[in-house]
Amino acid sequence: MIEKVNMYHPDKVADRIAGALVDLAYSKQENPKIAVEVLLGHGLCNLIVETSVELKEDEVDKIVKRIAGKNIRINLVEVPQDVFLANNQKDEIKCGDNGIFKGVPLTEEDKKLSKIARDITAKYPSDGKYILADGILTICQSNAKNEDLRKDYPDAIINPLGEWSGGSDVDAGATNRKLGSDMASSVTGGGLMGKDLSKADVAVNIYAFLKAQKENRIIEMHCSIGDKEVNGIPYKEIVEVARKYIEEKGGFEKFAEWGLY
Repeated sequence: MIEKVNMYHPDKVADRIAGALVDLAYSKQENPKIAVEVLLGHGLCNLIVETSVELKEDEVDKIVKRIAGKNIRINLVEVPQDVFLANNQKDEIKCGDNGIFKGVPLTEEDKKLSKIARDITAKYPSDGKYILADGILTICQSNAKNEDLRKDYPDAIINPLGEWSGGSDVDAGATNRKLGSDMASSVTGGGLMGKDLSKADVAVNIYAFLKAQKENRIIEMHCSIGDKEVNGIPYKEIVEVARKYIEEKGGFEKFAEWGLY
């Protein structure tokens, strides 16, 4: 049983904005420290940004309007990173979070739904949510005719409440609210989006997920803030694995579109 939402779902729009701001921070500093929270809906985007590098209001405005729409109002709160957290990372890359993490191999069901979601989104680039449970596919796709969807997916449950418009004028969105869609069965306590690579929620989650796919087994890891090693692995090495993965995805914004699968 698995759920996937596409990049136009309001929660993923929030994740994409957060990711784009992290990309912006990395364009200004080699190893920035940043955490972004986004709440948007009904014409308003609220952002709280804790950051070691200044993001100019006009830069933020341009990113938000590119992703969420040019008419959206923006409420930005930008503050420096907490001094104690900043000192933790002052001399070297050390673990920036407490947490437990789990990587789980993707199932064939996970892979199948991920492909279905991408295929539908390529045809209908608007808010969509998809569920595959007990072999039954449910498609909730905005701005699409039910009869058109039924031609491609004759056995699916399609838009149970009828055709709909979707988007942030229908539903609000927030960062890291679609953990299952981003992580499949690898969900633990921390979300992947809107944070720099020093944060274990990003780096250790990615590392554990990749290791689980490679070794085809469940990987469990845990850490405390300030750790130089996680499960005997140098934290700097974990960060570099995650950095390479994000770069291959095309950056944090692109990573936010679909998450880990």
